[in-house]
Amino acid sequence: MNMLADRLERDAQAAHATLFAPLRVGDLSLPNRLAVAPMTRVSATADGRATAQMADYYEAFAVGGFGLVITEGVYTDKAHAQGYLFQPGLADDAQRDAWRPVVDRVHAHGGRILAQLMHAGALSQGNPHRQTTKGPSAVLPAGQQMTFYRGEGRYRMPEAMTTDEIAEAIEGFAQAARRAQEAGFDGVEIHGANGYLLDQFLTAHTNLRDDRYGGSLDNRLRLTVEVIQAVRQSTSNRFVVGVRSSQGKVNDFMHKWEGGQTDAAQIYATLGQQPINYLHTTEYEAWRPAFGEDGPSLAALARRHVAVPVLANGSLHDAVQAEGVLARQEADFISLGRGALAHADWPARLRAGEPREEFDRGLLAPIADLENAGRHKRERAAANCL
Repeated sequence: MNMLADRLERDAQAAHATLFAPLRVGDLSLPNRLAVAPMTRVSATADGRATAQMADYYEAFAVGGFGLVITEGVYTDKAHAQGYLFQPGLADDAQRDAWRPVVDRVHAHGGRILAQLMHAGALSQGNPHRQTTKGPSAVLPAGQQMTFYRGEGRYRMPEAMTTDEIAEAIEGFAQAARRAQEAGFDGVEIHGANGYLLDQFLTAHTNLRDDRYGGSLDNRLRLTVEVIQAVRQSTSNRFVVGVRSSQGKVNDFMHKWEGGQTDAAQIYATLGQQPINYLHTTEYEAWRPAFGEDGPSLAALARRHVAVPVLANGSLHDAVQAEGVLARQEADFISLGRGALAHADWPARLRAGEPREEFDRGLLAPIADLENAGRHKRERAAANCL
């Protein structure tokens, strides 16, 4: 029986060899191609400090075999960056110090951890620091605030940012990155996706500016470029810097870039010229064509235009699809959201050939925080024992 079990384990490992091959991202050596995607958990203290519960949560992914962990979006300043109540920050030294135990716990199990730096802009729905929201232009965001992040009703009408406020936002990213390095993080991911501030500047219908930050696609990309450069200048050369990119937004899920592949080529060619170490693309299903019924995926388009590793996200808890994305060289590594929430030990389960359950949406309802998730898991376990 032991010989049979050993053979089955070897066969499972061989079948998934691409996912468990090592990878170098900048100066960071990853033991495999499996990352935890950034997922908002609204479980920090009211003043934005990471908690012991959060340390348990992030540690579990490292114990479970993920080579890289990317944190939830972390707000960068105490002006207009915060998007949600109980969101963690890196906007002051107390918040920095609260992240150190989290980082240490991940490192203790051989994991690597990056802080995702996020400015919510016009999509802020919970910010105790300011009563107003800011964006590139005074354009009412589409959709409704997210109730599972304690939002209610329509988004507020944002005020258009002045050039001084843009400069302050850029400096917020730079200082948050510096604090992340001081806290021991292996790097940062700049959140340029999902409809938040940098994406608002990129998107033509939310950016109606007529200055150097509006109009042409190059101008609308300028804020992202300046943030990347400021972050790189505020950290060491060995500190990993990545960028997340998407078409869809949390308030406009089906959005597509107006210029299709032409826009994608220009966006990724520009980002590829910046001092970044990887690019993270996210779509609902990462292997699907980015535009229309056929053609390349968004990750594949990115990989054509950047020389750094591409991290693909989107329903890749389906191991067959994950392996296919890597085998077709559409991406270099993958990140899991729902799969990681369902099983913090997803990599270990895959390697051992153990079953992996479907994601349970009860983990995010009514509030998508760690307290609700823990309670839901306990209730399900108790029900299964009856």
